[in-house]
Amino acid sequence: MKAAVAEALPARLVFAAAGGLAALVAAPAAPGRLSLLVAVGMPAAGFLVPDALRQHRARLRRRRLVAALPDALDLLAVAVAAGRSPATGFAELAQAGEGPLAEEMRMAVAELSCGSPLAEALRSLRTRVPGGEMAAFCATVERSRRYGSPLAEQLRRQSSALRRDQRRAVEEHAARAAPKIQLVVALVLVPSVLLMIAAALIANADILFSGLN
Repeated sequence: MKAAVAEALPARLVFAAAGGLAALVAAPAAPGRLSLLVAVGMPAAGFLVPDALRQHRARLRRRRLVAALPDALDLLAVAVAAGRSPATGFAELAQAGEGPLAEEMRMAVAELSCGSPLAEALRSLRTRVPGGEMAAFCATVERSRRYGSPLAEQLRRQSSALRRDQRRAVEEHAARAAPKIQLVVALVLVPSVLLMIAAALIANADILFSGLN
Protein backbone atom coordinates (compact mmCIF):
# COMPACT_ATOMS: atom_id res chain seq x y z
CA MET A 1 0.00 0.00 0.00
CA LYS A 2 2.80 2.41 0.92
CA ALA A 3 4.62 1.51 -2.30
CA ALA A 4 1.52 2.33 -4.36
CA VAL A 5 1.19 5.70 -2.62
CA ALA A 6 4.88 6.44 -3.23
CA GLU A 7 4.53 5.56 -6.92
CA ALA A 8 1.49 7.82 -7.31
CA LEU A 9 3.08 10.79 -5.53
CA PRO A 10 5.09 12.12 -8.53
CA ALA A 11 1.99 12.07 -10.74
CA ARG A 12 0.00 13.85 -8.04
CA LEU A 13 2.67 16.55 -7.75
CA VAL A 14 2.76 17.02 -11.52
CA PHE A 15 -1.02 17.42 -11.76
CA ALA A 16 -1.04 19.70 -8.71
CA ALA A 17 1.59 21.90 -10.38
CA ALA A 18 -0.49 21.95 -13.56
CA GLY A 19 -3.52 22.94 -11.50
CA GLY A 20 -1.47 25.69 -9.86
CA LEU A 21 -0.43 27.07 -13.25
CA ALA A 22 -4.02 27.02 -14.42
CA ALA A 23 -5.05 28.77 -11.20
CA LEU A 24 -2.56 31.59 -11.91
CA VAL A 25 -4.48 32.28 -15.11
CA ALA A 26 -8.02 31.63 -13.88
CA ALA A 27 -7.92 33.15 -10.37
CA PRO A 28 -7.41 36.80 -11.43
CA ALA A 29 -10.36 36.50 -13.80
CA ALA A 30 -12.67 35.11 -11.11
CA PRO A 31 -14.93 37.63 -9.39
CA GLY A 32 -14.49 38.54 -5.72
CA ARG A 33 -13.76 35.81 -3.20
CA LEU A 34 -14.20 33.19 -5.87
CA SER A 35 -10.64 33.91 -6.98
CA LEU A 36 -9.31 32.56 -3.66
CA LEU A 37 -11.41 29.43 -4.08
CA VAL A 38 -10.05 28.94 -7.59
CA ALA A 39 -6.47 29.52 -6.44
CA VAL A 40 -6.76 26.87 -3.73
CA GLY A 41 -9.18 24.46 -5.39
CA MET A 42 -7.47 23.93 -8.73
CA PRO A 43 -4.13 22.66 -7.31
CA ALA A 44 -6.05 20.48 -4.85
CA ALA A 45 -8.17 19.08 -7.66
CA GLY A 46 -5.05 18.43 -9.70
CA PHE A 47 -3.53 16.54 -6.77
CA LEU A 48 -6.55 14.21 -6.77
CA VAL A 49 -6.69 13.66 -10.54
CA PRO A 50 -4.34 10.60 -10.61
CA ASP A 51 -6.47 8.80 -8.03
CA ALA A 52 -9.64 9.53 -9.98
CA LEU A 53 -8.05 8.29 -13.22
CA ARG A 54 -6.77 5.14 -11.54
CA GLN A 55 -10.19 4.38 -10.07
CA HIS A 56 -11.81 5.00 -13.45
CA ARG A 57 -9.42 2.57 -15.15
CA ALA A 58 -10.04 0.00 -12.40
CA ARG A 59 -13.81 0.27 -12.91
CA LEU A 60 -13.47 -0.13 -16.67
CA ARG A 61 -11.15 -3.11 -16.24
CA ARG A 62 -13.50 -4.82 -13.83
CA ARG A 63 -16.45 -4.15 -16.14
CA ARG A 64 -14.62 -5.78 -19.07
CA LEU A 65 -13.61 -8.70 -16.87
CA VAL A 66 -17.13 -9.37 -15.64
CA ALA A 67 -18.51 -9.04 -19.19
CA ALA A 68 -16.11 -11.77 -20.38
CA LEU A 69 -16.75 -14.07 -17.44
CA PRO A 70 -19.90 -15.90 -18.72
CA ASP A 71 -18.19 -17.08 -21.92
CA ALA A 72 -15.12 -18.12 -19.92
CA LEU A 73 -17.30 -20.12 -17.54
CA ASP A 74 -18.92 -21.93 -20.46
CA LEU A 75 -15.52 -22.81 -21.93
CA LEU A 76 -14.26 -23.98 -18.55
CA ALA A 77 -17.40 -26.08 -18.09
CA VAL A 78 -16.76 -27.78 -21.44
CA ALA A 79 -13.14 -28.46 -20.46
CA VAL A 80 -14.12 -29.89 -17.08
CA ALA A 81 -16.88 -32.03 -18.62
CA ALA A 82 -14.26 -33.44 -21.02
CA GLY A 83 -12.22 -34.65 -18.05
CA ARG A 84 -9.62 -31.87 -17.81
CA SER A 85 -8.71 -30.30 -14.49
CA PRO A 86 -9.63 -26.70 -13.53
CA ALA A 87 -5.94 -25.77 -13.70
CA THR A 88 -5.78 -27.00 -17.30
CA GLY A 89 -8.94 -25.04 -18.04
CA PHE A 90 -7.33 -21.91 -16.58
CA ALA A 91 -4.35 -22.40 -18.88
CA GLU A 92 -6.60 -22.75 -21.93
CA LEU A 93 -8.48 -19.58 -21.00
CA ALA A 94 -5.20 -17.74 -20.52
CA GLN A 95 -3.92 -18.82 -23.95
CA ALA A 96 -7.12 -18.36 -25.93
CA GLY A 97 -8.49 -15.18 -24.41
CA GLU A 98 -7.56 -11.52 -24.33
CA GLY A 99 -8.32 -8.73 -21.95
CA PRO A 100 -8.37 -8.45 -18.15
CA LEU A 101 -9.83 -11.90 -17.50
CA ALA A 102 -7.15 -13.62 -19.59
CA GLU A 103 -4.50 -11.61 -17.73
CA GLU A 104 -5.86 -12.81 -14.39
CA MET A 105 -5.96 -16.38 -15.66
CA ARG A 106 -2.33 -16.10 -16.74
CA MET A 107 -1.36 -14.91 -13.28
CA ALA A 108 -3.25 -17.82 -11.71
CA VAL A 109 -1.56 -20.29 -14.08
CA ALA A 110 1.84 -18.79 -13.21
CA GLU A 111 1.15 -19.33 -9.51
CA LEU A 112 0.09 -22.91 -10.16
CA SER A 113 3.20 -23.50 -12.26
CA CYS A 114 5.35 -22.27 -9.38
CA GLY A 115 3.88 -24.92 -7.11
CA SER A 116 1.09 -23.02 -5.38
CA PRO A 117 -1.95 -25.18 -4.59
CA LEU A 118 -5.22 -24.49 -6.39
CA ALA A 119 -6.81 -23.14 -3.20
CA GLU A 120 -4.04 -20.55 -2.83
CA ALA A 121 -4.28 -19.51 -6.49
CA LEU A 122 -8.04 -19.08 -6.14
CA ARG A 123 -7.56 -17.02 -2.98
CA SER A 124 -5.12 -14.74 -4.77
CA LEU A 125 -7.47 -14.42 -7.74
CA ARG A 126 -10.34 -13.45 -5.46
CA THR A 127 -8.13 -10.87 -3.74
CA ARG A 128 -6.97 -9.27 -7.01
CA VAL A 129 -10.48 -9.07 -8.47
CA PRO A 130 -12.97 -7.66 -5.97
CA GLY A 131 -16.67 -8.28 -6.42
CA GLY A 132 -19.19 -11.03 -5.99
CA GLU A 133 -18.86 -12.49 -9.49
CA MET A 134 -15.26 -13.63 -9.13
CA ALA A 135 -15.78 -14.60 -5.50
CA ALA A 136 -18.67 -16.87 -6.52
CA PHE A 137 -16.58 -18.44 -9.29
CA CYS A 138 -13.65 -19.14 -6.96
CA ALA A 139 -15.99 -20.52 -4.31
CA THR A 140 -17.58 -22.85 -6.88
CA VAL A 141 -14.22 -24.25 -7.99
CA GLU A 142 -12.99 -24.61 -4.41
CA ARG A 143 -16.20 -26.33 -3.31
CA SER A 144 -15.91 -28.79 -6.18
CA ARG A 145 -12.26 -29.46 -5.34
CA ARG A 146 -12.97 -29.99 -1.66
CA TYR A 147 -16.21 -31.96 -1.77
CA GLY A 148 -16.15 -33.47 -5.25
CA SER A 149 -19.38 -31.82 -6.41
CA PRO A 150 -19.93 -31.73 -10.22
CA LEU A 151 -18.21 -28.58 -11.42
CA ALA A 152 -19.39 -28.33 -15.04
CA GLU A 153 -23.09 -27.99 -14.18
CA GLN A 154 -22.36 -25.41 -11.48
CA LEU A 155 -20.30 -23.35 -13.90
CA ARG A 156 -23.11 -23.42 -16.47
CA ARG A 157 -25.63 -22.27 -13.87
CA GLN A 158 -23.35 -19.45 -12.79
CA SER A 159 -22.81 -18.43 -16.41
CA SER A 160 -26.56 -18.29 -17.00
CA ALA A 161 -27.06 -16.25 -13.84
CA LEU A 162 -24.37 -13.77 -14.90
CA ARG A 163 -25.92 -13.34 -18.33
CA ARG A 164 -29.31 -12.80 -16.74
CA ASP A 165 -27.88 -10.15 -14.42
CA GLN A 166 -26.09 -8.42 -17.30
CA ARG A 167 -29.26 -8.41 -19.39
CA ARG A 168 -31.19 -6.91 -16.48
CA ALA A 169 -28.53 -4.24 -16.02
CA VAL A 170 -28.78 -3.29 -19.70
CA GLU A 171 -32.56 -3.06 -19.46
CA GLU A 172 -32.33 -0.87 -16.35
CA HIS A 173 -29.78 1.38 -18.05
CA ALA A 174 -32.05 1.72 -21.08
CA ALA A 175 -34.99 2.57 -18.81
CA ARG A 176 -32.96 5.29 -17.09
CA ALA A 177 -31.86 6.66 -20.47
CA ALA A 178 -35.42 7.22 -21.72
CA PRO A 179 -36.16 10.30 -19.54
CA LYS A 180 -32.77 11.78 -20.52
CA ILE A 181 -33.62 11.37 -24.20
CA GLN A 182 -36.98 13.03 -23.63
CA LEU A 183 -35.21 15.93 -21.90
CA VAL A 184 -32.86 16.34 -24.87
CA VAL A 185 -35.83 16.36 -27.21
CA ALA A 186 -37.58 18.97 -25.09
CA LEU A 187 -34.52 21.22 -24.77
CA VAL A 188 -33.11 20.91 -28.29
CA LEU A 189 -35.63 19.78 -30.86
CA VAL A 190 -38.68 21.68 -29.63
CA PRO A 191 -36.92 25.09 -29.54
CA SER A 192 -35.47 24.36 -32.98
CA VAL A 193 -38.95 23.73 -34.39
CA LEU A 194 -40.25 26.90 -32.72
CA LEU A 195 -37.38 28.91 -34.21
CA MET A 196 -38.19 27.56 -37.66
CA ILE A 197 -41.84 28.53 -37.23
CA ALA A 198 -40.83 31.98 -35.97
CA ALA A 199 -38.47 32.45 -38.93
CA ALA A 200 -41.24 31.50 -41.36
CA LEU A 201 -43.62 33.96 -39.71
CA ILE A 202 -41.06 36.76 -39.83
CA ALA A 203 -40.27 36.04 -43.49
CA ASN A 204 -43.94 36.27 -44.37
CA ALA A 205 -44.81 39.10 -41.97
CA ASP A 206 -45.63 41.51 -44.80
CA ILE A 207 -48.17 39.07 -46.24
CA LEU A 208 -49.76 38.51 -42.85
CA PHE A 209 -50.01 42.23 -42.07
CA SER A 210 -51.38 43.03 -45.54
CA GLY A 211 -54.07 40.43 -45.00
CA LEU A 212 -55.00 42.03 -41.68
CA ASN A 213 -55.24 45.46 -43.27
